[in-house]
Amino acid sequence: MANTSKMIICKNTVSLRLMKQVLLHCCCAPCSAAILEWMLQHDIRPTLFYYNPNIYPYEEYGKRKGELTHYAAQLGLEVIDGDYHHEQWLGCVAGHEQDPERGARCLLCFEMRLRKTAQEAYDRGFDTIATTLASSRWKRLDQIEEAGRRAVAGFEGVDFWAKNWRKDGLQERRNELLKQNNFYNQLYCGCEFSMR
Repeated sequence: MANTSKMIICKNTVSLRLMKQVLLHCCCAPCSAAILEWMLQHDIRPTLFYYNPNIYPYEEYGKRKGELTHYAAQLGLEVIDGDYHHEQWLGCVAGHEQDPERGARCLLCFEMRLRKTAQEAYDRGFDTIATTLASSRWKRLDQIEEAGRRAVAGFEGVDFWAKNWRKDGLQERRNELLKQNNFYNQLYCGCEFSMR
C-alpha cells in the first residue's frame, strides 16, 4: 500500500499552490518540454535536476544534457547538473543486465536517480520532487511512483509529486513541442541494456 504521507497527487490548483519549491528530475528535452510548459502555466517555476548516470554512451548523455540545458535557458529556468556516474549506476543494476525493459532493473534505476534527486532537494531546501520519467512511453508509472516513494522516505520534509504526465493532452503536446523545437528524439531509454 502506498505511503500517501510522502506522495502528493495534485487534483486542482489549490493543491499546486501548496507546493513551495519543486525540484524536477529531467531525463531529456522531449520528455520535459510539455511538463515545463504545464508547470509554468500553473505558476510553478521548477528548478531542473539533470541526473542520469544510466545514459550510454557518454556522447548520448552529453547530447541529451546539452539540449535540455539549452531549452531550459530559453525558458529562464535553472538546471542543476548531477554529474555522470555511470560506473555507480552499473553497480546499482548489477545482476539485472538481462532483465527485460520495464523489469526490475528499471525500478532500481529509477530509485537511484530519484534518491539522488531527493537528497539534492533536501540539501537545497526544496519541499517537492517530481520527474519527467513519468511522461515517457518507455516507462511504467507504477514503478516510477514506487521509486519516488522509496526515494523520499529518508528525507524529512521532501515529498514526491506523483502525476501522470501523459494525460490531459500532455502526450500530444509533447509530440507537438518535439517537432516545433526540432528536438533530438532518442529511440531508446538510455542505458546500454535498453539499446537491444
